[in-house]
Amino acid sequence: MTTQPAPTPAFDRDRLIAWLAENGVAHATHDHPAVFRVEEGLDLKADLPGAHTKNLFLKDRKGRLFLVSARSAAEIDLKRLHERLGASGRLSFGSAELLMEKLGVTPGSVTAFAVVIATAMAMLSGSRLGDWYWAGL
Repeated sequence: MTTQPAPTPAFDRDRLIAWLAENGVAHATHDHPAVFRVEEGLDLKADLPGAHTKNLFLKDRKGRLFLVSARSAAEIDLKRLHERLGASGRLSFGSAELLMEKLGVTPGSVTAFAVVIATAMAMLSGSRLGDWYWAGL
């Protein structure tokens, strides 16, 4: 049995930073280790300006993908979220492989930028990213 090579990410950090610079978008990059829970990132982000978020990469039973982005203090009831989003049945977290394939990031590094850039890259390359649902709660 042969193993499949890792999928090529839909985008990468360097392309995002280059795009921002090329389009005159002022930005600052703050590197930190991957964060899997909001609580893990409190000290890392304490001195950073702006709103801090939690980002959940989810899928429903039909395989539709959702990126839920909410302020870090927001309470999200995962047992009922599917009702609010109109998803087909309860939601589950997408696998690490699916996350890399669709957004080019690893668990703990999910960001709303990933959907924006992955969509743009798919449009530019003529490939189909699929139906994405983004919910800002």
